[in-house]
Amino acid sequence: MKQVTLGSTKITVEKNAFGALPIQRISQTEAVKLLRKAYDGGIRFFDTARWYTDSEIKVGEAFEGMRSKVYIATKTGAQDADQFWKDLETSLTNLRTDYLDIYQFHNPAFCPKPGDGTGLYEAMLKAKEQGKVRHIGITNHRLAVAGQAIESGLYETLQFPFSYLADEKEIELVSLCKKADMGFIAMKALSGGLITNSAAAYAFLAQFDNVLPIWGIQRERELDEFLSYIDNPPAMTQEIRDLIEREKKELSGDFCRGCGYCMPCPAGIEINNCARMALMLRRAPAKAWLSEEWQAKMKRIENCVGCGKCKSKCPYGLDTPNLLKKNYEDYKKVLAGEAATD
Repeated sequence: MKQVTLGSTKITVEKNAFGALPIQRISQTEAVKLLRKAYDGGIRFFDTARWYTDSEIKVGEAFEGMRSKVYIATKTGAQDADQFWKDLETSLTNLRTDYLDIYQFHNPAFCPKPGDGTGLYEAMLKAKEQGKVRHIGITNHRLAVAGQAIESGLYETLQFPFSYLADEKEIELVSLCKKADMGFIAMKALSGGLITNSAAAYAFLAQFDNVLPIWGIQRERELDEFLSYIDNPPAMTQEIRDLIEREKKELSGDFCRGCGYCMPCPAGIEINNCARMALMLRRAPAKAWLSEEWQAKMKRIENCVGCGKCKSKCPYGLDTPNLLKKNYEDYKKVLAGEAATD
C-alpha cells in the first residue's frame, strides 16, 4: 500500500482518490453503492464540485453518518464573494456536513489573492476562520495561473492535469509544489480517456511521492481495477516505460484533453469529444464512435460559424475550430472505410 501526504495539510491517504465528476451520469442508487464500495476498498479521498450537477448530493448521501472517516474536497466557480458564500452553503447542504476538508477555486482565469478586487480570497479566509473550510486549494488548467498559485504561498493544494503525457513544464509544477510543501492533486490522470492502460498511468504517478491521483470513476469494473492496485501497485518496468514512450510520440503536439472549458458551443457541437475524435477512434473500439448518434454529433461541426468562442476559452491555446474540422475529415474517412467493408 502506497500513501501520500498533501503537503502542509497533513492529509495522508492511500495513493488512490475518487474523482466524482462521472457519477453525475449514473443514478443516485448506483453512485452511492459505488462510493461506499470505494470506501470499503480503502479509498478515503473524494473530490467533487458545485459544477458537477448532482455529484455533491450523491457524495453527501454516501457518507452521511461517517463524515470524519473520509476527506471531501469540492470546488466553487464563484466570481465574487456573494456567489462564493452561496456556493459554500449549497455544498455544505448537499454534502450533509458542516465543514469541507479542502475547498478549491475551480479553474479561475486568474489566481485569487487578497486585495484583487473580487473579495474571493478574503471570503475563503473567513470561511476557514469559521471552521467551514479546513484547507484552501485551487484547480487549474493553465500553467501560468498554477505557477502564480504556488509562488503566492496562499494555497495549500494545487489540482492540475497530470499524466504520463505531461511535458517538462508540468513535471516542474510537481517539483515546485513539493518545495513549497503544497499538496499536488493530479486530475486527468487518464487524460480524459486517451490513456487506456491504467496500470501504466498508476506506475508513472507512483514515481512522485507528493502526488495524489484522482481517478474519474463511473463503473464498478473501473473501481475494481483501481482498488486492485492498493494491495498490488503496478511498478515502473521497462515494458511500461517503452509503452509510455510510444504513447507520448503518438499523442505529441496539439490535441484536445477533453476538459470541456470551451463549452457550451453556440452551434451545439460537443467540442470536448468531437475535437479529439480522431484519437479516440485509434485508441478505443471504433464501433462505439460510429453509431448514428455520434454521426449526428460529428455532423454538427458543419454548423460551426467560426465565432472563435471555443478558441478564446481553451486553457491550452488550441485552434479549436480548425481542430474540429480536421477531426471531422478524419471521421468521415473512417466512416467511409467502415461502410465499404460492410
